[in-house]
Amino acid sequence: MSSVLAPSPAPARSESQKLRVDAVTKQFGGLKVFDNISFEVEQGGVLGVIGPNGAGKTTLINVICGMLPPTAGRIFLGDRNITGMPFHSVARLGVARSFQQTNTFRSVCVEENLFRAERFGAVHGGDDLGIDALLDEFGLSSHLHEPSDKLPYGLQKMLGLVMALSARPRFLLLDEPAAGLERRERTQVDRFIEHARTKLGCGVLIVEHDMDLVKRLCPRILVLEAGRLLADGPPTEVLSRREVIDAYLGASEE
Repeated sequence: MSSVLAPSPAPARSESQKLRVDAVTKQFGGLKVFDNISFEVEQGGVLGVIGPNGAGKTTLINVICGMLPPTAGRIFLGDRNITGMPFHSVARLGVARSFQQTNTFRSVCVEENLFRAERFGAVHGGDDLGIDALLDEFGLSSHLHEPSDKLPYGLQKMLGLVMALSARPRFLLLDEPAAGLERRERTQVDRFIEHARTKLGCGVLIVEHDMDLVKRLCPRILVLEAGRLLADGPPTEVLSRREVIDAYLGASEE
């Protein structure tokens, strides 16, 4: 597992793209969830998004992947404007996501879940995704014919990640992939992200509260607080800023 803790360079791809979020705002009535957020994720890159509860992190993923339309701003996949496209169309273009909570097709077996995810996802590809190896490593191979809702929580979370990869994405949006997992399972999340990045060249955006995971895997992080971009930069630098500490722990006393 040493390669997980010391990320290796991502493979070069001739069709490398960027996922670009340009001045995006999301508002529900009079409530502005986030305002004027801009950033880029490159294929093979990893960007972390952190912030206190209610900062707008999950809503941001929902807007990027097409589950919600933005109120303002634009989203680009390469040169293509995908702003406001429905979820299934964005997935077909190569953007897949995972969910905070387990979100499988609960009444069908693990193998059928993977099949449905593959059919839902991008039509490009042909690469060997290494799915069988991941299933073996995560302990899912022996459960292929079991209903997904009968799996332990940790295996359901890992199945959700492998399903996202089965959709053949160019970009993965991971919403708290380590939430509720034991330490060993969190190491598997590391392995999954590094597999997607270094073996398949996926760009990865991670929303996560596990600061150890963020510091291990993300060379750059964004901090959202009350819908605004509070900080942007390397984890060690950003996490030491007084305004970031205050956002997590409350205003400090002088």
